[in-house]
Amino acid sequence: MPRLLFSDDRGQVYDHPGLLAAARTGDALVGPRERPIALPPGGTLCMLPGRRPVGIDPTTGATVVLGEVKVGRRRIVPHAVGATLPPGFTRTLLPGAARPPLATVDEAPVLPQWAYTAAGFGPDGPVVWALRTDRRGHWDPRRHSTPDLPARVERLVATGNPIYRQLARCALEWRCFTAQNTFYGRDEGGIPSSASCNAACVGCLSEQAEGMPPSSHERIARPPTAEEMADVAVRHLETATGHVMVSFGQGCEGEPLTRWKEIEQAIRLVRRRTRRGSIHANTNGSLPDALARLADAGLDSVRISTNSASPDLYAAYYRPTGYGLEDVIRSMRVARRKGVYVAVNLLTFPGVTDRAGEAERLCALVADTGVEQVQTRPLAIDPDVYMGPAGGGGAGGAPLGGGGGGRALALARPGLVVGNFSRAKEERPARRRARGVEVRG
Repeated sequence: MPRLLFSDDRGQVYDHPGLLAAARTGDALVGPRERPIALPPGGTLCMLPGRRPVGIDPTTGATVVLGEVKVGRRRIVPHAVGATLPPGFTRTLLPGAARPPLATVDEAPVLPQWAYTAAGFGPDGPVVWALRTDRRGHWDPRRHSTPDLPARVERLVATGNPIYRQLARCALEWRCFTAQNTFYGRDEGGIPSSASCNAACVGCLSEQAEGMPPSSHERIARPPTAEEMADVAVRHLETATGHVMVSFGQGCEGEPLTRWKEIEQAIRLVRRRTRRGSIHANTNGSLPDALARLADAGLDSVRISTNSASPDLYAAYYRPTGYGLEDVIRSMRVARRKGVYVAVNLLTFPGVTDRAGEAERLCALVADTGVEQVQTRPLAIDPDVYMGPAGGGGAGGAPLGGGGGGRALALARPGLVVGNFSRAKEERPARRRARGVEVRG
């Protein structure tokens, strides 16, 4: 078993000579049973300030909170260590750490918005408890944040379209790969479209309550016009290489369906000028009728987010205004009837999403709505912040262990794709009609 990792106050990481790595699932500390994988390229070890490391005594199997440790001639109070993963990987366990009270202990601040993953030290170096869930190489971190990116950004910002100014911040400050693709002229490019939202997600990436860590993105200041959005979309669809698509609804904005009239107009303007590529939206699915209008205008792909198929757990995280999970599910059905490729953006969290009852409800949702893809997206949030509203909610059930929830989803309906990334038109399974029944090719 891998050894425990810990950090000093400066962020220097060490492996413990005698203790094995523990991990966390939900609110429980465990000795991991499944095998970890090597820390993938693009992954990073990270200190969890104020969280005491928890290890496993290999002789007794008991958990041990590491309160002090000697490093050379120094005695230090250690911090727990986790890892963040590159795109295409889904964590199966959280870092093992003792949990002091949140926000009331100065040395234990609320953690920034990252998807913290259990890590340890194996025979060949750092390891993590995660699965490779999408092997599509065009989201490889090595293809992004290249030295030529600033010059590419400058050229498009000079066109004067204010959307490029927002995307410039996304690409250079926040290193958003979708925003960067817009400047690289390839694959999926982003079109931020909304400054407001009809949900107040606990882990919102673009707007956080006072006392919480700064948002990992900042929303666009002025919602763009239909013409401005269409200009960006046409430029990308006509000239981009690779798996060409544009997407409304990014991390740096609110909910795009709240501006469905402007987006509907933008889509119609785009399709008058080009038929190339895919037009996609990332949404909370709160307004089914608005989504239907976008489909009629030419939207051919949508990714609808949820953390659960349980109404109480959904509401506890999304804190929706004027809609509920039943509207989200209706959006999935409406989009499928309109011929839109429908993916569920499943915000996963070990010890919650992978419990048997939750997995059963999610499988039933997938089978009932006929969605074509589930994108597993590790929820980027301080684990204690999420377990506050999520603890005790949902369907519960016994934990399925690493990958169990994903395996259950893969069997929910024939042809279901389980991965991490949106699919362009040429990547989607062909559909054909036979005797009035849809058949997947």
